[in-house]
Amino acid sequence: MTMRAIGQDEFGGPEVLKVVEVERPEPGVAEVLVRVHAAGVNPTDSWHRGSGGLREEIVRLGWDVSGVVEAVGIGVTTLAVGDEVFGMPRHPAVAGTYAEYVTSPARHLVRKPAGLDHTEAAALPLTGMTAWQALVDTADVRPGQRVLIHAAAGGVGHLAVQIAKARGAYVIGTARAAKHDFLRGLGADELIDYTEADFETATGPVDVVIDTIGGEYGPRSLRALREGGILVSLASPAEAYLAEQARPLGKRAGFMAVEADQAGLRELVALVEAGQLRPVLDTVVPLELASKAHELLDTGRVQGKIVLTVV
Repeated sequence: MTMRAIGQDEFGGPEVLKVVEVERPEPGVAEVLVRVHAAGVNPTDSWHRGSGGLREEIVRLGWDVSGVVEAVGIGVTTLAVGDEVFGMPRHPAVAGTYAEYVTSPARHLVRKPAGLDHTEAAALPLTGMTAWQALVDTADVRPGQRVLIHAAAGGVGHLAVQIAKARGAYVIGTARAAKHDFLRGLGADELIDYTEADFETATGPVDVVIDTIGGEYGPRSLRALREGGILVSLASPAEAYLAEQARPLGKRAGFMAVEADQAGLRELVALVEAGQLRPVLDTVVPLELASKAHELLDTGRVQGKIVLTVV
């Protein structure tokens, strides 16, 4: 039995993505088969598409998924056929959620919150877990702390704003002025137009910086940190060098990679159900227009998330 999926037989720009017919997978031990309703699109997908982390034999993209359990493998006790689920299967290994079906370890998924449709739920796992693991697991944000979030209107950023507010933080975001009203609506306390002001002097000392941009933003963000503060870089493993720069200053810094984590997904569900977290959709397109979704992604001007719909 076959299914439609998005594949590529060469590395390059969005144009290399195409609809292909491939074998429908079968769930293994402790796995489920999910009929995909929607798949989130993330910057890491663009990086892999262009050869960033892909081995030559890997030609499938996508980690975010929301859908319905179609079949269960041997030993699965937590999910059943018909359950509506969402998650981030196998990350950082290949998942291939740009497809009609995907298999996943059962414990990489949780039940979809009733308050989110599949399109919204597919926008949440990778970016939501990145924000949660950066703010909570790594930085341990506490009430009253000052948190600076770069690219605050982006996929990770707009969720990080909401999670930091839910933790009781004072949230400062960098974004173009046109996005400030959007971010105030999410709860941001203070906003800096990075095209008009130097954030490292405009903010006053902060306790935590979440950086999705990298490059010069790393050293500049260290200057914005108070002594004892922490910079969490989400941009590139190359940002690990910041730890050495931070240490003599009495500060902490380093690169964080997101991990599949069922407990963290449940924390996101709890925030959604409490009305404290909701993914915002920038653009929704059908699976066969994945290349168009990547063209938009590559502009770097996305507000919220891009999602592919499958059924």
